[in-house]
Amino acid sequence: MDKPRIESIAPQAAITGGEVLIRGRGFQKNGTTQPTVRFGEVSGNIVVSSEKLILVRVPEEAAGNSVTVETSSAQSPPAGLVIGRQLADNLHPVSNPAVDAEGNVFITFSGSRGQKTPVSVYKISREGEVRPFLTEMMNPTGISFDRAGQMYVSSRFEGNVYQVSPSGERSVYADGMGVATGIAFDEDENLYVGDRSGTVFKIDRERNIFVFATLEASMAAYHLAFGPGGYLYLTSPTTSSFDCIFRISPKGEVSDFYRGLGRPQGMAFDREDNLYVAASLAGRRGIVRITQSGKADLVISGPSLVGLAIAKDHRTILATTNSVYELPWDVEGRPLLSGS
Repeated sequence: MDKPRIESIAPQAAITGGEVLIRGRGFQKNGTTQPTVRFGEVSGNIVVSSEKLILVRVPEEAAGNSVTVETSSAQSPPAGLVIGRQLADNLHPVSNPAVDAEGNVFITFSGSRGQKTPVSVYKISREGEVRPFLTEMMNPTGISFDRAGQMYVSSRFEGNVYQVSPSGERSVYADGMGVATGIAFDEDENLYVGDRSGTVFKIDRERNIFVFATLEASMAAYHLAFGPGGYLYLTSPTTSSFDCIFRISPKGEVSDFYRGLGRPQGMAFDREDNLYVAASLAGRRGIVRITQSGKADLVISGPSLVGLAIAKDHRTILATTNSVYELPWDVEGRPLLSGS
């Protein structure tokens, strides 16, 4: 039997529970002996294996950045895989996390509709310390920062967008936003608010409110992010496995950008104008990268992902339905303003 050898791993980054596809040779003999896949010293749960292919799930205790395949007679040389580190759990984010200029991470505890939780937004320092930041807000949903570092948070229950001071004090910035979910700034610092009942509002710096675009109502949320050319990108997840990412022109004209994702949610852009979205692609959940030409690839694997933030220091912050992860990643986020 050949010594096992890993030739490729896809995707090359993952969090706990994510599935990675390992291709190579010498993984098993005549289909009779299942190999062991180790993430550092911890073995993963093999979903499918053959002589040249293994689909394996990243275990909770996975550590390090290497993977090996071990058979009864030999072990492969290690291959690289970036594994995210959990920063916090027992949360309830429903959209993107946000990162301020100092690298602090902000994440919501959104709760079910009408549920008032003790803490609305948590702050996670660069050192990993988790502290309550904002309280007494019902169903906080989207978080965004303007160019000056001022925080804004939407409430889908109240239909308000709040300005929040560095000390956690809030005041109403805009009200009457329907079921306010995703928020994002354009380059002129106009704030856009996704009302999932069918409207995207535009709020200028004088707080004048306009209807920017209308779409079909969403059962869950509108997630927003600005991309190249001043176009606003929007996801509206459904139960379909063939959902669409919409692109809205600066004049409010809505068109399809990419169709074929399962439950697309939070988004972010990199400096090369690639779009990253928390979604399923071909039945596998994680972060999907979509180029401006429409080529889609799963680049981070992980279950229950709802959003991400690409920090300027080569960190990507990932939010699942109950946890936050930090993943070192050689991708630079689009500068200045990003949406949730």
